[in-house]
Amino acid sequence: MHAYWRVLIFPPINRTPLETCNAEILISGNEFSLVKETRLDKMPERTPLRPGVYCPTVTFFHPDTENLDIPSIRKHAVRLAKAGLVGLVTMGSNGEAVHLTREERKTVTRETRAALDEAGYKNVPIIAGASEQSVRGTVDLAKECAEAGAEYVLIVPPSYYRYAVGNDDSIYEFFTAVADQSPLPVILYNYPGAVAGIDMDSDLIIRISQHPNVVGTKFTCANTGKLTRVARALDAITPKSPFPTKPVGPITKTAANHPYIAFGGIADFTLQTLISGGSAIIVGGANVIPRTCVQIFNLWSEGKIAEAYELQKVLSDGDWALTKVAIPGTKQAIQLFYGYGGYPRRPLSRLSEASVKSLESKLQEVMQVESSLPDFA
Repeated sequence: MHAYWRVLIFPPINRTPLETCNAEILISGNEFSLVKETRLDKMPERTPLRPGVYCPTVTFFHPDTENLDIPSIRKHAVRLAKAGLVGLVTMGSNGEAVHLTREERKTVTRETRAALDEAGYKNVPIIAGASEQSVRGTVDLAKECAEAGAEYVLIVPPSYYRYAVGNDDSIYEFFTAVADQSPLPVILYNYPGAVAGIDMDSDLIIRISQHPNVVGTKFTCANTGKLTRVARALDAITPKSPFPTKPVGPITKTAANHPYIAFGGIADFTLQTLISGGSAIIVGGANVIPRTCVQIFNLWSEGKIAEAYELQKVLSDGDWALTKVAIPGTKQAIQLFYGYGGYPRRPLSRLSEASVKSLESKLQEVMQVESSLPDFA
């Protein structure tokens, strides 16, 4: 009996670099032979993703010209790393990627990587948003992210032709094709609000995540039940797990070269993410209150659940204030409390003076907590 199999060959995380390839193998009885091999790209040594807090960084612009404000981009990255964040996300929804040219996107990621390296934070990996509407465009963007210094990519399902591609099989085929060709490991991004309401369920996420080049999911859907099911099925790493490690028991994720990471996507369910078996969070609120987010992880890891819950209450109120004013408000909060920030690119509007005063008032409690905490790195 003969059978053809197409497989992906990836190097182990943090091992000797080698090449990634697509291989077509002919199996006959107990023997197999290589039929076709396609080299994809050199696979560099990669920083493992750790449990903890990640931030989708905002992109800063000069207020008059809307050109990239590189000094602020670099300063912000280092401030977040000092606060104890274990990874940064560039060119996500908070980064206004849709307002930037491809060259500007590469510049932001490249400058963020350089700033972290120069400040001694080479162990802080960058995840880059790499979402396009086609497989080819997404793969091309993933390659550009790799060239700019990203180590992982975060990708939403295509949605422009939702009537045609908004079904499970089409989404599965899209992510599988992208993961086959991406030089960087893929993190699924489940954010219905950004993709015409497409909301991947746990069955689909688990199915896609069997691919060896898919290493995690960000749950901005805020569905903790879904996160629980996925984390359990794929044996997601948790803050209490030794790292790096591989589970002793059987798992449903095949050929995993990296522990699966289940990310909560909104700061106001940070503790709930941990209770649900999640690994980490990627949250916009960490642009403003990173140490508060880190402290909840610290308290959880120390078994101080009641204290973590009390802090979560404060974090949830502060994060809701930021959520309601979105990117313009997040930048304004950074300006208010850290002295830089500026404004979004048009057509996003600037906050009114009254809205700025209201935001400042609503953030007082959580900012008092934030200012009382030390940097954790």
